[in-house]
Amino acid sequence: MRGNGGADEGDGSGVYWSLVIPLKPLAVAKSRLADAAGEELRPGLALAFAQDTVAAAAVAPGVLDVVVVTDDQLAGAELARLGARVLPDAPGAGLNPALAHGARAVRARRPDAPVAVLNADLPALRPAELARVLSAAAAFPRSFLADAVGTGTTFLSASPGVELAPAFGGPSRNRHRRSGAVEITVAGVDSVRRDVDTGEDLRAALRLGVGIRTAALTGRPRIAE
Repeated sequence: MRGNGGADEGDGSGVYWSLVIPLKPLAVAKSRLADAAGEELRPGLALAFAQDTVAAAAVAPGVLDVVVVTDDQLAGAELARLGARVLPDAPGAGLNPALAHGARAVRARRPDAPVAVLNADLPALRPAELARVLSAAAAFPRSFLADAVGTGTTFLSASPGVELAPAFGGPSRNRHRRSGAVEITVAGVDSVRRDVDTGEDLRAALRLGVGIRTAALTGRPRIAE
């Protein structure tokens, strides 16, 4: 966040972003990882993913603040320690209403804020790669980044005065494209696209190099940013 690390350098566009990151209660998060990681480890991995995501996002150039929307008290406390502002999921109506709620909360404080949504399961996230995505996003009213598989979305942005209009879940890439959001195609941002839902996804993230909390749970060394 601005004032931490290199964030005062901006994102290359002179724009400072508020990021909204959603997180399900840990008891139900990342259910598809249970087969690969085991049910006992699954909630801990979900939290570690979110911690590594928030920690990297908070120091990315161009990021002013990070807002996490979650009803999980443990996760909320841990992510607040990393500097995130934590909001309860007041709508309680699913992912997209939670994201819209987070965006409204950001703009209640900063009406002209550019807002972006970032997935909470990006344990390999690199601040410099996120900064490149934010810089590209600044050129469009709304934009998105597809996930590594090419069907979902890991990032959605809205410039000042523009509604976020999130349409996450399942094949959201096509929904965001049809909604008028511009797809970001900048190269070299694999860590921003590498969300983790399955064991195969986790292995791919480990190959990229994950943050310290995910590394501690998986026994894999962290690769330097």
